[in-house]
Amino acid sequence: MQRVVMAGLLLWASASAALEVEGVKLGDSAQVGTQALVLNGAGVRTKWFFKVYVGALYLPQKQKAADVVIADEQVQRIALHMLRDLGSKRLYGAFNEAIQANHDGAELKALSPQLRQMADIFDAIGEAKQGDVITLDYLPGGGTQIGINGTVRGTIAGAAFKRALLKIWLGGKPAQDDLKKALLGG
Repeated sequence: MQRVVMAGLLLWASASAALEVEGVKLGDSAQVGTQALVLNGAGVRTKWFFKVYVGALYLPQKQKAADVVIADEQVQRIALHMLRDLGSKRLYGAFNEAIQANHDGAELKALSPQLRQMADIFDAIGEAKQGDVITLDYLPGGGTQIGINGTVRGTIAGAAFKRALLKIWLGGKPAQDDLKKALLGG
């Protein structure tokens, strides 16, 4: 009996422990608006051997299929925990490059007002410093809120923009294959 209780306690403790990636402790859940989300997966974005950020995907329920996550119209969060300082132009440039890789000319033309708005938001942020947390929260009917360290810096309307953002990490040509796998809980 005592062993069963001890095994249960160990199982409970390991299930409730937060995930740690590259020294960044990620919560098992996140609150976005009135919606409680669960950590779907997390991994490290690297570029030229530099660790740039720990990315975490939060969803209403766990999901392993990228196309389902991209198409889903429920509340979602991508959290980027910065591992190094990065200027807004470089950060926006990397986002824009990945969006272009996953969309054709007509889709990019349709997204151009939202992409300009995202560039303006990142310009206003200036620089993301090591330790900062950038959140990209999708709220159905409200759009994607871009925040840094808990402060919303702007909202971009449209589910198409949310899908374009998610394709950066989960699209057919993701920014990094192993990060895509990690975000999908792999």
